[in-house]
Amino acid sequence: MKFGDTFTGFLHGKHERFFKKCSHVEYKRLKKVLKECRSARGSCADEKEDRNETEEGSGSVQDCQCELCPACDQKFFAELSKEASDIAGCFSSRVKRLCHFDVSYGFQYYLRFLGRCFADHQQSLVEEVTMLLDYVTMNAIAIRKILKKYDKVHGSVNGRNFKAVMRAKRIELVQSPWLIELGAFYLNCNGLDAGEPGEFFRKFSCDLDGTEPVMTMILSNSIAYEYSLICPICLDTLFNPYALGCGHLFCKSCVCAAASVLICDGPRSAPIGAKCPVCREVGVYRDTVHMMELDHLLRSRGNYWKQRHREERAEMVKQAKQYWEKQTHIALGY
Repeated sequence: MKFGDTFTGFLHGKHERFFKKCSHVEYKRLKKVLKECRSARGSCADEKEDRNETEEGSGSVQDCQCELCPACDQKFFAELSKEASDIAGCFSSRVKRLCHFDVSYGFQYYLRFLGRCFADHQQSLVEEVTMLLDYVTMNAIAIRKILKKYDKVHGSVNGRNFKAVMRAKRIELVQSPWLIELGAFYLNCNGLDAGEPGEFFRKFSCDLDGTEPVMTMILSNSIAYEYSLICPICLDTLFNPYALGCGHLFCKSCVCAAASVLICDGPRSAPIGAKCPVCREVGVYRDTVHMMELDHLLRSRGNYWKQRHREERAEMVKQAKQYWEKQTHIALGY
């Protein structure tokens, strides 16, 4: 079965009500745009008439080789960018609601514990996790295939380059920190009988015992994505992980030190001009995300956690002491 038919069947499957409220890739419509471009490639045929006649005589078909294609570039990338942005926004909001609702404390945790005693609540939780995983991975596959089709039609690398544009706009689905957070949520739910993954998403796995701790996601077509769980500053396994707006992951203490702010204040207190230690992008601290599910996963599977916890608490006490000593000196005038 062609991917277009598979994708259409996915959209009109058992989660059709969900997809009516959420954006998705208009795969068939975008393919139609490419088909129209292929048939209308006569705009650059005058410049290559001799070569095309030779190739037609040999029985081969020459696609449009023009570097810029107005029939596509004015419509294709703008529409795909908007769809990817809407999908990323819908996915992040749903995952944020799901994960932040799951990671709760005190009386809220007690209510969550009581809720998990009921099979209906547990089943609905599992269904939402698998639905979101299938939603983001299926749309990611659709985007990858349509960009590959674009380059095939135009004989260019514009589709491949557009992936870099998506990463810069923070709408690259498989690189989203929210996908890592949902993967951690999925792994944490294994103790709740989370069942089998959906049809298009196969599994998440996490290896914390190797030389480089990684989380791996495998799609239905056996494409694997690996997400490093190493902090790029301390070069150790992430502890109390935070994701900046650009998507890069850091330990809380490390990213606070990079932004010259106190650990107790958190990375959101960083100045507007603070840059990501990896990509040097400005203004990414305002969109910082506390990866609570990933933290829970690392806490339950890493023996290093207690030692790192003691070290961070000691550093917080040290910073607090230095801060108040400084404030005292300022107040007393010396």
